[in-house]
Amino acid sequence: MRKPILTTKSKKYFDITEFFELFDDFVNDAHTGRRTKKSGKRIEPDTIYAYDNLRKHLMEFCELTSFELKIFIDSNLTQEERIAANRYYKKFYMNFLNFLYDNKDCFDNYVGHIIKGIRCFFNYLLTDRQIPIGTYHKFFFVPKEEIPIVALSANQLNYIICNESFHQLIKTKKLEKIMDIFIFGCSVALRVSDLLQLSRKNLILKDGKHYLQVKSKKTATLTSIKLPQYCIEIIHKYQNKNNLLLPEMTAQYFNRKLKDLAIYFPDNYEYVKVRERRGKQVVVYKDPIKKLHFKLSDHISSHTMRRTAISVMLNLGMPEHIVRKISGHAPNSKEFYRYVQLAQNTIDFESDRIFNKIGSKSKK
Repeated sequence: MRKPILTTKSKKYFDITEFFELFDDFVNDAHTGRRTKKSGKRIEPDTIYAYDNLRKHLMEFCELTSFELKIFIDSNLTQEERIAANRYYKKFYMNFLNFLYDNKDCFDNYVGHIIKGIRCFFNYLLTDRQIPIGTYHKFFFVPKEEIPIVALSANQLNYIICNESFHQLIKTKKLEKIMDIFIFGCSVALRVSDLLQLSRKNLILKDGKHYLQVKSKKTATLTSIKLPQYCIEIIHKYQNKNNLLLPEMTAQYFNRKLKDLAIYFPDNYEYVKVRERRGKQVVVYKDPIKKLHFKLSDHISSHTMRRTAISVMLNLGMPEHIVRKISGHAPNSKEFYRYVQLAQNTIDFESDRIFNKIGSKSKK
């Protein structure tokens, strides 16, 4: 149960103890469902876990810097006090950014998620708790970073699906289940959270053909795709194990073992890892002392499956609106275009085609 936070006309701000009491209310209200998304749906566990991490960062920040966290009650402030409050929040923002970048070695993407969490907390105080805290937090700039998500080419995916010697090698390494899930995921374009929960009820047999029908947990979008024969064979391989279509395992375990599998993928070339910190690109080394770069296999994750499926479908000529129907993305979805990756041979072909036209015209 929430502890009442009392305000009076003479109270200017909440102190650090009250700050964390309010923050705990913010997290608990998400846990219990008292606070929901704008759509009315419950807040996902991963988001609540991020709030817990944010609290830990704020606590560590206060302990390390001796910064006194406050929440000003804007309606009780004079104009001069509002100006001082504005300076205070700017100081907090800059000091907290320095803490995340310099002390925690965070990159822009993670810092952006942290700042979004703080803004969300302040919005909660303003709207859910009806505490007149002002709008100072709206000026907390959210750093952004587009993290590359690796996708395999159609040739690489074909090799993984069809090459018998590769399959025999993976069996000897006891990674067959991981391989089967990866192949299935690269074919149906599902999020890993939906993929690992597929059960018999998602498999529809119609006119002798097998269809996979799924309602996404994240977007509540219903998708349906006709399964290729190799996916049907994967399902049959595990049909007597449990009610799930694929081997049972957690997403964390799958991601960990997927790194082991990816070592044996074709064209495991050097893949330089570049991130951004304070808007500037930073090369991240696998071995900073030896300046050893990462390889493609180091970048493979469960996200690779969905992006590979979408990219391969588009690169092989499937119309975009059909790909979006399969993947469950809305028209003009920004997320959809984040997953699109053109194969280099496609870029080379189109570049040659255009440059050849330019060259032929220049000779006239």
